Order: sequence, then C-alpha cells, then structure tokens
Amino acid sequence: MTEEIPFYSFDYQNQQVREEVQQALLEVFDSAWYVLGERVLKFEKEYAAYIGVKHCIGVGNGLDALKISLKALGIGKGDEVIVPANTYIATVLAISETGARPVLVDPDPNTFNIDTAKIALHITTRTKAILPVHLYGLPCDMDGIIDLANRHGLFVIEDNAQATGSVYKGRKTGSFGHVNAHSFYPTKNLGCLGDGGAITTNDDHLASQARMLRNYGSEIKYKNELPGYNSRLDEIQAAVLSAKLPYLDQWRNEKAKLVEAYREGLSGIQQIRLAGKEIDAVLHSHHLFVVKCSHRDALAAYLKTQGVNTMIHYPIPVYRQQAYGSAGFDFHDYPITETLTPEVLSLPLYPGMKQEQVARIVSLIREFIF
Repeated sequence: MTEEIPFYSFDYQNQQVREEVQQALLEVFDSAWYVLGERVLKFEKEYAAYIGVKHCIGVGNGLDALKISLKALGIGKGDEVIVPANTYIATVLAISETGARPVLVDPDPNTFNIDTAKIALHITTRTKAILPVHLYGLPCDMDGIIDLANRHGLFVIEDNAQATGSVYKGRKTGSFGHVNAHSFYPTKNLGCLGDGGAITTNDDHLASQARMLRNYGSEIKYKNELPGYNSRLDEIQAAVLSAKLPYLDQWRNEKAKLVEAYREGLSGIQQIRLAGKEIDAVLHSHHLFVVKCSHRDALAAYLKTQGVNTMIHYPIPVYRQQAYGSAGFDFHDYPITETLTPEVLSLPLYPGMKQEQVARIVSLIREFIF
C-alpha cells in the first residue's frame, strides 16, 4: 500500500510539547483567569525577547495584528499603503478595513518578495506606509525598503505571518518596521491551537495604542480612549505558545535540512524552478517549500495519485478576487504575479518529516517530468 504523505502534520511537534502543553492548560484552567492574565504577559515578554524588540502585544489573529498595526499608525481614508500583489488576501483586507487604498506591487521574479525598485515607482503624495510580506519565510530586502521609507517619510509595517524565526542581517524579521504583525495560526512556524496573533514594536506610544485598540480602546476598565476592537490573545493560546517557543529554532533547523534535500534532489531539472532565491545574509525560516512548474496542475494531480498532498499558495491573486472586483485593479499591471500564480506549487514540509519522504517526492517529480 502506498504511504500517504500529508501536506502538513502536527504529530511530531505535538509529541515533543505534549506534557508541557497539558500542564500549562491545566494551570490556566485552575487559575480561573482566562483573558489578559499572567500567561499572556509571560508570552508577550518571551516573544518580544525572541524577536528582539521592546514590546509584544498579543491579539486575536494575524489579520487583526495587521489591522491594529495600521490603526495605531493613524492610517485611514485617503491614505495609500504599498503591499505585494502576490500576498494572501488578509494583508490587503487589513488595509481596506482602515479605509486606506491598497497599492499592489509586483514581486521580484527571483525572490518572489515585493520588488523594492517597483515600490519606488508607486510612491505618491498619498502614500503613508510600505507593508512588505516575508513570503514563504524568506526575508524581504529590508535595507532597501527601510531606505525608501526614510527618504519619503513613510511608515513600515512588516507582515511576519510566515516568517517567525527568519533572520535578516543578524536581526529577526518582525523587528524592522515601526510596528509589525505576526500570526500564530496552527500551521505557522510558531502555531497555537486555534487563532492567535501578535504585534511587535520598539515604539512605546505605538505599543500603548495597540494595547488599547485590542481591548475596546481601553487600558483602564470602563475607560475607553479609542474606538477599539475585541481582539485579545487568550490565556490558553498564550500558554501553548510559551510551551512551543523554545523549540522554534530547532524546528526551523530541521526543516532547513529537508529543504536542502529537496534542492539537491530537484537540481538540474529545467522544468522545475525553486521559489524564493535567498539574498545575502538571511536565514530563511522555510514556512513553505514552493516550486514553480509550467505543468503545475498535472504535477499536483499526479502526486495526489501517489499519495502526496500538495497545496497552492495562492490560486487566485487579490486583484482577481470578487471581493475586490470594484477596486479598479488591472491584471495587466502585475505580469510577474500573473506568471507565478498558475505555476507555483507548495510541497510537503513540516517538523518531523523524514528525509525518506522527501526522497520519495523528488523521485515522483522526476518520474513525472521525465
């Protein structure tokens, strides 16, 4: 019988942290304090130290982390925010939620991250911020982005949802922007047992604004200074994240070895191109392992018949989504994204995956190609 290889599995991670998570959950249960308590404070301190920033503010999910980050900066109607054209829709939804206009910019064809040179072409008098996404876990060109932002007086908000554990020139991603958004969705590099997110910043004022915005606009109970939200990382998820955080770099390094095996096995196949060429002085967290293939759909179907599960990140770009049908986007403006979208395929990659499984997937791809 053919062994099925899942796209993602929690088995290995869960087994490693099982006892610690169970103990932490029991402690939260017995504490009878379930929202904005000691566990959230503990995790916020731990995660801020890990990222290398002064402040971490736990929120309900990654989308809210983006939305609150933008709101904390005062971005709203009449403003423009530059964002990658090939990102997940959540990044763009957060901008729309503030009333600002998302300005989509095509990626660099080598890294698949937002093209810094193209950002410069889209800056106008209405531009207020650049929102780079570290796609698949590969850090963006932060030196170039920060330089552009400084020259034009713009804010930078990192979407670090896929890149927890990534490093750019000695610093963790999520530490470069004025304020930055993180996701702890279960399959992310650091995932909880449901939805969760965080905001990181070195700015005391922005941290204070974010803390109020996540909690009905209030820092003191029943005293509301801002029109805020109910978006709080809960005690249970914070406890789980604290248990998992010490393993994060180990899991990243284990995935890096699997990626090396993928790359070695797929090298020399002209029909397969590996996504995300790494730039100098970066450490990729390998949230996803993505290949580009002109016969993507046929390859995915073949792998499925052989028990290998794959995914597509992302099958429909934001500017083609019905939700943005009236936004005036023209697909002709995004030739690189148009080329990538029908060809990218994410292969299985997760902590605990075996080298033999990678070898089997590589063998199947070679069978399909040749």
